[in-house]
Amino acid sequence: MSTILLVTDAWQPQVNGVVRTLESTVAELRRMGHVVEIVSPDPDRRLTVPLPTYPEIKLDFFSHNRIRHIYRALKPDYVHIATEGPLGWAARWVCLAEGKPFSTAFHTQFPEYVAKRFPPLLRQAMKSLTWAWARQFHAPSGAIMVPTPSIAKQLRRKKFHHIQLWSRGVDTNIFKPYGKNLSAYENFVRPISLYVGRVAVEKNLPDFLGLSIPGTKVVIGDGPDMAALREKFPQVHFLGKKTGEDLAHHYAAADLFVFPSHTDTFGLVILEALACGLPVAAYPAPGPKDIFIQRDAVSAFARVDEDLEKAALALLATPVDAEGPRAFAAHYSWEACTQQFFKHLQAETVFGKRRTRRFARALDIIQGIPRMVRRAIRRWELQRARQK
Repeated sequence: MSTILLVTDAWQPQVNGVVRTLESTVAELRRMGHVVEIVSPDPDRRLTVPLPTYPEIKLDFFSHNRIRHIYRALKPDYVHIATEGPLGWAARWVCLAEGKPFSTAFHTQFPEYVAKRFPPLLRQAMKSLTWAWARQFHAPSGAIMVPTPSIAKQLRRKKFHHIQLWSRGVDTNIFKPYGKNLSAYENFVRPISLYVGRVAVEKNLPDFLGLSIPGTKVVIGDGPDMAALREKFPQVHFLGKKTGEDLAHHYAAADLFVFPSHTDTFGLVILEALACGLPVAAYPAPGPKDIFIQRDAVSAFARVDEDLEKAALALLATPVDAEGPRAFAAHYSWEACTQQFFKHLQAETVFGKRRTRRFARALDIIQGIPRMVRRAIRRWELQRARQK
């Protein structure tokens, strides 16, 4: 069996789709008999700081030496860099310096997220800059793993290369129909429309919260926009962060799941909602339009429409048998996803070695520049000393 070094800026105690994907993949890899070493932010380091507006996300800067030490001690067969944060860049640098091929993943549309946090006049410029930054990060990767064909097509348009599909899964033993009786919902007017995920600008929550649909709207999750949205939509019930079976019970007891995001790369919560028997209303964005590619076949429990309100009302108007969405979700297993992942780890090696050597030579040149500058300064100082 193989030894895998996984480097990620997103890890426990964070609660999000990236972390759930990595947790599930690591668990499956270990079940298959592989050894997986995880490098994640070290909260005890003085150079680990919270991300502005996302304090639960830690940024671990200048970890090159720590990663190099782990890499040399472990001697992994494969290195996978999951995120483009400070740890990801440090691991990239170590791999290039050591001549080790590696793979990467495109979990989030970071350029879109960054752009939304700037004034409208600066958004396009920031988007272009961050796309260039992301392209540079992934350039030496032997395999860039993406969750959907839509994201693969988008990255190819942006001049990314060697893209591989790595789908997502859901644990149907945890996420399943538990019935509609839940004490947290007992005083809510039905139907109950639910959103699960981060409460942040990139999730486009106002589009859901502003819908003119009957019943009660519920939000499960946390994030920087919580206070502002509570004030703007006082009729909405914000229940905070939930995990595991508790989260699954909250899914199952609702009547509709609404996914208003335009920027997610997949939408793991869609599979969780389906596995719990919920119908899903969403925009035709990457993720929903890939999951529900055969729209006629799933129209009884999924509507993908530019008019989100129309999609939600259509699903609320007709009772949905929980077995339909659950049977659909059952096609997405973590075992199959992990086999995809491991196949891409193996496939990247030949190309990765060739590409890594080229970048390593470029890195040697860049690292040599300070030495050349220092030598030039010394020669200049010696010449001045002789002239005196």
